[in-house]
Amino acid sequence: MIDRRKLIGAAAIGGAGAALSACGGDSEGGPSSPAVVRQRRRLNMVTTWPKDLPGLGMAANRVAERVAALSEGSIEIKVFAAGELVPAFQSFDAVADGTADMYHGAEYYWTSKSPGFSFFTAVPFGMTAQEIMGWIDFGGGQALWDELSGQFGVKAIQGANTGHQMGGWFKREINSLDDLKGLRMRIPGQGGDVLRALGGSAVALSGGEIFQSLQTGTIDATEWVGPWNDYYLGFYREAPYYYGPGFHEPGASLAVGMNRGLWDDMTPTEQEIVRSACTEVNHLSLGEFTYQNAVHLDILTNEHGTQMRRFPDDVVTEMATASADVRSDAGAAGELETRIYESFETALKTMRGWANVSDGPYYAARELGG
Repeated sequence: MIDRRKLIGAAAIGGAGAALSACGGDSEGGPSSPAVVRQRRRLNMVTTWPKDLPGLGMAANRVAERVAALSEGSIEIKVFAAGELVPAFQSFDAVADGTADMYHGAEYYWTSKSPGFSFFTAVPFGMTAQEIMGWIDFGGGQALWDELSGQFGVKAIQGANTGHQMGGWFKREINSLDDLKGLRMRIPGQGGDVLRALGGSAVALSGGEIFQSLQTGTIDATEWVGPWNDYYLGFYREAPYYYGPGFHEPGASLAVGMNRGLWDDMTPTEQEIVRSACTEVNHLSLGEFTYQNAVHLDILTNEHGTQMRRFPDDVVTEMATASADVRSDAGAAGELETRIYESFETALKTMRGWANVSDGPYYAARELGG
């Protein structure tokens, strides 16, 4: 649980810097209203992202900025990029044991603890960004997430969403299922399980490790996010073929996780400040990714010669079949995982009905108009 020394230190700062007299005089010497006493908190946030990476890295910074603004400076968060305080994939453990106060990352990085975590980021052929927001906020997802992360001493909240992601960067073209056999690809979560089921080899790498791995031939392909983030990490320099659709992450939800002891120590107002900041960043990020991906797709194709490709239909069909099995297997890992899986699948089926008469037909109709 949380390192109590940090809380004691925070309380001391609050006592020294924020405690005001409840019965002081005003500037004219008369009585004044009781002052509000605020505990000042100085918190550390570790992330799974390279430092100041547009989109992902800046979302973490934005959460810190909004918390500071909404709390009028009484809660300050210092953001550490991957590797600055702890390695990217140790962020969850650092928060769980109190080494750090918060993390910003993707929940599917924690599947070694429970396969259920993947459902709160993205699963292959699963929910779009709007749908996962609907499930978590209105379909019972947050309560299940609280139950899962609470087992490890963490409270998690949505803290950004990339929207639909691309299928990845490949050094060679994918023309058939045979081209996936033996392919070494950086792809985490259930997407990696699907690749393994189709004969490939999935590798888990943090964002800062991917380019060099492509460059040295350690991997043959990688997915990351979309044109905006992918451009800044330079994948187009080593892998010319850019594939879609991104079957594995149709709308990737990212998370802010807090040490549960720290969260429980916060006042209801402080908790609401953190929630509000995360909600604001979550919604802002989706619009930002949508716009910036469009801008940077043009840059990649028109200025750097990126070659756009679509996975063949028979490959997509096999991916979809394997994805259903992978999701089901994750849901069979335990009683809680079963409830998460069943809730996810029920919500997905419900919202697909609406998408099939709304977004899908609209996009098709819009193309007819040029």
